Amino acid sequence: MSETITHDPPAAPGGHQSGPLIITEDTELLDDLLRLCAAAGATPEVHHSVPGAIGHRAGATGPPAPRLPATSVPRGGWDAAPLVLVGDDAARRLRGGALRRRGVVLVGRDQDDSGIWQRAVEIGADHVLMLPDGEQWLVDRIADVTEGVGRPALTVGVIGGRGGAGASTLACALAVTSAREGMRSLLVDADPLGGGLDVLLGGETADGLRWPAFAASRGRVGGGALEESLPELHSLRVLSWDRSDCVAVPPPAVRAVLAAARRRGGTVVVDLPRRIDDGVAEVLAQLDVGLLVVPAELRAVAAAGRVATAVGMVLRDLRAVVRGPYASGLDDREVAGLLGLPLAGEVPVESGLLRATENRRPPGTSARGPLARFCREFWDRALVETDRTV
Repeated sequence: MSETITHDPPAAPGGHQSGPLIITEDTELLDDLLRLCAAAGATPEVHHSVPGAIGHRAGATGPPAPRLPATSVPRGGWDAAPLVLVGDDAARRLRGGALRRRGVVLVGRDQDDSGIWQRAVEIGADHVLMLPDGEQWLVDRIADVTEGVGRPALTVGVIGGRGGAGASTLACALAVTSAREGMRSLLVDADPLGGGLDVLLGGETADGLRWPAFAASRGRVGGGALEESLPELHSLRVLSWDRSDCVAVPPPAVRAVLAAARRRGGTVVVDLPRRIDDGVAEVLAQLDVGLLVVPAELRAVAAAGRVATAVGMVLRDLRAVVRGPYASGLDDREVAGLLGLPLAGEVPVESGLLRATENRRPPGTSARGPLARFCREFWDRALVETDRTV
């Protein structure tokens, strides 16, 4: 159980985020708080006494607080911590000994203790939390203040209107172009039967985790830890599949991993399979924009119509990307019109793309190539449309 009194923890100086500050002498409570910090990927600072050497609280009556022992929190630690977790055992000792600040959580265990609200007011806490009921809320809050909470990544999904439409090629080119433009970039392979985007990027042997390693993930996944654990190829991070028999990850794990990726900001590009299962639905729910790659021929348009119907049940912003050569009587606007989708553009034909891929040069590597230009123009438009700064 948890209840809010006020909001908004203070920003750490210079935008740098550190771990929370824990104040308690209750060893059992401390063990629980350390466990929750570990789950959030945070390293806390622990003190057993109240903040010391920080002056007399504004508005307090009586003499200044007495000099405190060496185990008390130094002024800088109290002020700078992005979040302060005060055990209920320390609340009485904290009264009158600490300057008021935001981002203080009073943590207790006794659900029937109504007096905890008065103690929260006395120490200036803006949140009261009871364990174990409030554990997930606290893990999320710790992770937020440790990582910093900014604009989420602009997240784009790419899906083929039919097999061989070129969705994986476009997804790779978008991610490579984003990274070259200086944005934090993550490429996610959501198609376990697609052969692996790490192969397309020439990094199938690169060190780092693949999807099966995250199959047991639940709740909150640390965005920084996720990013650091993935292979880095061509200045971007890649989450792909390994060569094991694993061809599915539980939907809660997909949701947790993609949410962690988005919290890091920048751009996330997802290569989607054409079948829509529960895991893919979790991805679609977190996309900002979907691109449906459609070869400009009638059978492909017919197949793409079925895909658009299924995807459109979850994703509101789905756009057509048309790829030539064109069948007689078709152009890019006609294809988009037949599908009832807005036109995102025409994917240009780039000569030598297959040869470049065979030479371990991924799509979009050539900054002057037509594919890279298409991707750069797409990002320019999309970033303006969504009013994001990355």
